[in-house]
Amino acid sequence: MATLSELTVQVLTARLARKEMTLDELQKEMVAVSNMIKAIDDGTIQEPAQDLPIEEVKPVKINFKKVFKDDEVICLICNKSFTTLKRHLNQVHQLSDKEYRKQFGIPSNQPLVARSYSEKKKADAVKNNLGAKMQAGRRKKGTAATK
Repeated sequence: MATLSELTVQVLTARLARKEMTLDELQKEMVAVSNMIKAIDDGTIQEPAQDLPIEEVKPVKINFKKVFKDDEVICLICNKSFTTLKRHLNQVHQLSDKEYRKQFGIPSNQPLVARSYSEKKKADAVKNNLGAKMQAGRRKKGTAATK
């Protein structure tokens, strides 16, 4: 079983991945988390103190040039960079791309992939004549459905 300090570090690490804190805030959070874990372990948990003010959710202004780059897209939740965001959002943050767009006010016409990746996929599709193959397949499917 993990020790009190190990559990405290795990909780604080997860919290710091989502929110930046000053040293003073970090120390207060560390004491609060440690006390709460100790109370749970002792079986003497009480209602949490309401001394911390409730944070207001402020709309985040996004600099699209910094977030959506040529070779990477930065996740606004964890600040990690990826080539595509959809899989990361689903697996790590349990968010759909629609929920993510709504949360950060990202327009639906803004792709959640790096520009270079999108251009490479487009070039591959043109090179392999995928547009004509799709069109032929649709025509074939349409004639089969009318018979």
